[in-house]
Amino acid sequence: QVQLVESGGGLVQAGGSLRLSCAASGSTSSIYVMGWFRRAPEKQRELVATISSGGNTNYADSVKGRFTISRDNVKNIVYLQMNILKPEDTAVYYCRADTALRQYWGQGTQVTVSS
Repeated sequence: QVQLVESGGGLVQAGGSLRLSCAASGSTSSIYVMGWFRRAPEKQRELVATISSGGNTNYADSVKGRFTISRDNVKNIVYLQMNILKPEDTAVYYCRADTALRQYWGQGTQVTVSS
């Protein structure tokens, strides 16, 4: 079992920055990919960024050049640095951890970007 706890969301003006954190606990050695997803109001959940245990990253086109995902494999924390935020980035952001058997999700953290 893996438990995920997100933090760092909040309200920010357009052009501002936020950093999200996701702390994993439990069977963390079984995690090979961690990622961030988001769900905006009345939209489906979408991928934001992922990072493998080896450090390979993948980003949605909408956030490339603005968001950076990173991972501390010792502390079992994954971060999402979000810069130049836009109102369309407003969403609930979810952390996900992938193991060979299943995916685990955090409870989500709200990010609101005002114009």
